[in-house]
Amino acid sequence: MRDIRNIAVIAHVDHGKTTLVDELLKQSGTFAAHTHVDERVMDSNAIEKERGITILSKNTAIDYQDVRINIIDTPGHADFGGEVERVLKMVDSVLLLVDAQEGVMPQTKFVVKKALQLGHRPIVVINKIDKPGGDPDRVVDEVFDLFDQMGASESQLEFPVVYAAARDGYAKLALEDANENLTPLFETILKEVPKPVGDDSNGLQLQVFTLDYDNFIGKIGIARIFNGTISMGETVLLCKADGEKIKGRVSKLIGFKGMDRFDIKTAGTGDIVAVAGFETIDVGDSLCDPTDPMPLDPMHIEEPTLSVTFAVNDSPLAGTEGKYVTSNKIDERLRAEMNTNIAMNYEQYGEGKFKVNGRGELQICILAENMRREGFEFCIGRPEVITKVEDGVKMEPFEHLVIDLPDEHSGAIIEKLGKRKANMTNMVPMGSGYTRLEFEIPARGLIGIRTEFLTETKGEGVMNHSFLEFRAYSGIVESRKYGALVSMENGEALGYSIFNLQDRGVMFIKPQDKVYNGMVIGEHAKGNDLDVNPTKGKQQSNVRSSGADEAIKLVPPRSMSLENALEWIEEDELVEVTPKSVRVRKRELDPTVRKRTAKKTKFE
Repeated sequence: MRDIRNIAVIAHVDHGKTTLVDELLKQSGTFAAHTHVDERVMDSNAIEKERGITILSKNTAIDYQDVRINIIDTPGHADFGGEVERVLKMVDSVLLLVDAQEGVMPQTKFVVKKALQLGHRPIVVINKIDKPGGDPDRVVDEVFDLFDQMGASESQLEFPVVYAAARDGYAKLALEDANENLTPLFETILKEVPKPVGDDSNGLQLQVFTLDYDNFIGKIGIARIFNGTISMGETVLLCKADGEKIKGRVSKLIGFKGMDRFDIKTAGTGDIVAVAGFETIDVGDSLCDPTDPMPLDPMHIEEPTLSVTFAVNDSPLAGTEGKYVTSNKIDERLRAEMNTNIAMNYEQYGEGKFKVNGRGELQICILAENMRREGFEFCIGRPEVITKVEDGVKMEPFEHLVIDLPDEHSGAIIEKLGKRKANMTNMVPMGSGYTRLEFEIPARGLIGIRTEFLTETKGEGVMNHSFLEFRAYSGIVESRKYGALVSMENGEALGYSIFNLQDRGVMFIKPQDKVYNGMVIGEHAKGNDLDVNPTKGKQQSNVRSSGADEAIKLVPPRSMSLENALEWIEEDELVEVTPKSVRVRKRELDPTVRKRTAKKTKFE
């Protein structure tokens, strides 16, 4: 049996997980000297590269002193918490990264709780010790207090600590040591991470923790072998979570090293491999020895908290910019997404409408962004929170919200959140003019607050939230204060009419943009909606007048990204998404139908 160590890298978003994995790959000699390596090499998806966040957990392997170290890089964002939870079951220890300045953050708490429950003894890596505002000793104390609160055992409380600056590629066991390389971290991993338990001579026990898809070989399950061995072409038994058992043949067995995947003949206990040949394989399923099947416990997957309606685009400009516009194509694409993304699910209701359930706005935005890049055209409704009824009481999800912001803005933010039914639980001065505020808030109250929050704190505030629990419904939450400016004509917007409308509010369009009846072209400065005509030109006559040649000055329009638009819209509005543009429109394009519907909902 080979010498193997299995670890996952967990941390709050932006504390340097992927950067650390980069350096481990480089310094273990996994890449040849002449290989050109991108920054954050593990973030392979285009959106991950652009935003600098990890969305999908990915695994790699390095060899250090004849020991195979399997490393799984996990996402830090709360919306992808489901990914982290599954990965923790597959490893024997975790590297917990904590920023030397920010300290323990909400997502740190979430992942630590899961890791401690599974009995892991984390190796704590205090990262970014080169930051001028860093205070590693304070952060170690914070981590100790957190472990204690979470009910850690004696051995878990005696965790090893490594100080590191992953970006500069060095780690050390004491702050006064020299800054050299990551050897101290490698040594700590070999010393502190337990070897996999289990034996090659036992019957096969393998569990799938994440999925991949290949157009040629179909569904691929990425899994860890807990006992026994598996070989290419072998017949094994697939045991599903619902108790169903299916015999099948391993058509492909894939191993990992660095960024490469390659075919292997056999794999043994402790290995992390990819297996193909089973069309119905799912996360949490086990592959077992057909003569003596002993399936592992299926995994608990957190349920979605947010739902959004995807629908076929039916605006007057439908089909002019997108390649895939029919409901069949959208259905096919959503089904393909659910093949690999188990934290989401969807159902069709009505003609050409799909209800997609997920863990948060970001997760749904990323799906929509991927779809528009692939040439899809569709409409999205306002995100809604999924409620449930327990013992006759309506329950809704609550989130734990943590905000770091400059002291002078805290009053305004507390007031803003108060209107959204947030309850402040803690307020801690962070030093250097910053305060940390903690709230418990209904998930509904967080929809559409991000842009307002960034404007209010002049871009200096940071907000993070993680799912807390379901609680009794808390009544109406305040939403957008301003109305919309709605076009009442079809055609092209003209500079002259936009110039005259600027006083009425903030515009979303520029001259020559196509508009249609019912499209929202701006935000009204007052609370009501206003129908306007952005296509009206200037009447020319042959009589001279004093104002004839005055130049028009246009204020640049507010550009609406997909996320901003989803946050901005209300119940009666939709976002039209095409590969080229993101437009906001009213659900009912006809003004008379719109007024009738508004009256009806008012009296209900």
